[in-house]
Amino acid sequence: MPQLLLIDDERKLTDPLKDSFQRAGYTISVAHDGHTGLGLALVEKPDVIILDVMMPGLDGWQVCQAIRQHSTVPIIMLTALDDTMDRIKGLELGADDYLVKPFGFRELEAHVRAMLRRVSLDQGESVSRRVAIGAITLDVESHTVYRDGEAVPMRQKEFEILTLLMLNRDKVVTRQQLFDEVWGTDWLGDTRTLDVHMSWLRAKLEEDPAHPVYLQTVRGVGYRFASTPGKG
Repeated sequence: MPQLLLIDDERKLTDPLKDSFQRAGYTISVAHDGHTGLGLALVEKPDVIILDVMMPGLDGWQVCQAIRQHSTVPIIMLTALDDTMDRIKGLELGADDYLVKPFGFRELEAHVRAMLRRVSLDQGESVSRRVAIGAITLDVESHTVYRDGEAVPMRQKEFEILTLLMLNRDKVVTRQQLFDEVWGTDWLGDTRTLDVHMSWLRAKLEEDPAHPVYLQTVRGVGYRFASTPGKG
């Protein structure tokens, strides 16, 4: 069960978030000031830290910097300011992700799950760092894809889609799963964006994109990455 630490001085935010995460199956601790949060971070060693920027006393920037002196735990920064410089500052101090208030629980949980997947990949706990299927090789650590030994340039979303499909080789990954994992559970955009990304991937990886052997469509359900050549 993933262990989370939420550090935010707004109880009207932390109380409902704590309840929602617990209902979703997480273990979560809450701190309402930076000093307490820093202590819990070092003692409890959570899997993900959700850290507010604007807090009295020890603010989120200072807490993030202090945590980074001792730990590589994923940190998601929360802020009411949608400012590029703030984002850059957070990343420079060691934050892994950034979410602007207001946000919904499902959106935050999607960010948390993304951080947990990253930890799993980095530690090699559930998947290999390198996956080779036929002519296609995906290197998780270097964030690189090869076709017949040649590096293939990838957009971020393309890489995330391909990673999800290759790690679930021969299994059908539903369209909803792909949207949840790649775009987040609160995605409200055009669902055809997934089909566009799949077309781009096929153009880059398939010998004949019109008749894909790897990136197969399972009509009405989703997609799968086939380890045995076939039409799809």
